[in-house]
Amino acid sequence: MISLDGWSRFNIWQHSAIVRDLYARRARDEAEEMTCAAQAAELLRPLVLPRDTVLDVGCASGYFFHSLRRRGLPVEYIGIDATADFIELGRRYLPAFGLPADRLMVGRIEDLDGKVDHVVCMNVISNIDNFHRPLERLLRIASKSMVLRESIADGASYTYVVDKYLDTGEPLRVHVNTYDRRALREFAQNLGFTVEEFTDDRTGGRPELVIDHPHHWCFMRMIRRSET
Repeated sequence: MISLDGWSRFNIWQHSAIVRDLYARRARDEAEEMTCAAQAAELLRPLVLPRDTVLDVGCASGYFFHSLRRRGLPVEYIGIDATADFIELGRRYLPAFGLPADRLMVGRIEDLDGKVDHVVCMNVISNIDNFHRPLERLLRIASKSMVLRESIADGASYTYVVDKYLDTGEPLRVHVNTYDRRALREFAQNLGFTVEEFTDDRTGGRPELVIDHPHHWCFMRMIRRSET
C-alpha cells in the first residue's frame, strides 16, 4: 500500500529536535540575530516604502520578522515554509511581537502565486534539486525586488548527501548545491531584473561547512527593471 505523507516523512527539517528548539528561541527573540538576516534587512532598507509587502520564503518560524521590526522597516511581513512544525512555532510566539498568526503559512514554492513587493529567500534553493523553477516562481511574484542568499560560486556543483545530524537513524538525504553566479545572474536578467552581488558578512566569501559540506554563501539583490 502507499500513503501520501512521504514528503513530510522524508523532509529532513522534520527530524531535528535541536533545530526545532533553535527556531523556537529565535521566534521568541531569545537567540542572537542571524548575520544573514541582519544583512538581508539592510539590503532591503533602501528599497522599501511604507506598507510594502515582504514575502519571506523558507521562513522557518518567521524570525526574520524581528530583523525588520528592530530596524523599524515599515513593511507588511508574510512568511511561508513547507515545514508545518516551524510555522506552528511562529504562530505561537510572534503575535506577542505584533505579527498576526495568519501572516505565517504552510506552503512550498510550487504553491505560490500572486504578487508581493519584495521577496527574501535565504538558504533554501541550495537545498532543492535546481534553481530554475523555484527562482522563476519567486521572481514572477516579486513586483519590485528579491534578496537571495544561497551557495554561489564560479561554477556549479550538485550533490545529494545524507544528513548525519538528524534525530532519526534513517539515512535521509538533502541536496547541497552550489550554483554558478553567471547562470543565476543571466537567468534573473532575462526575467527583467538587474542584479547586484554582495559578499556574505558572516563568511566574508569563504566556504562554510554545513552538515560537513562546503557552502559558498553569497547575496544577490535583484531589482525589477521599470517598464518603458
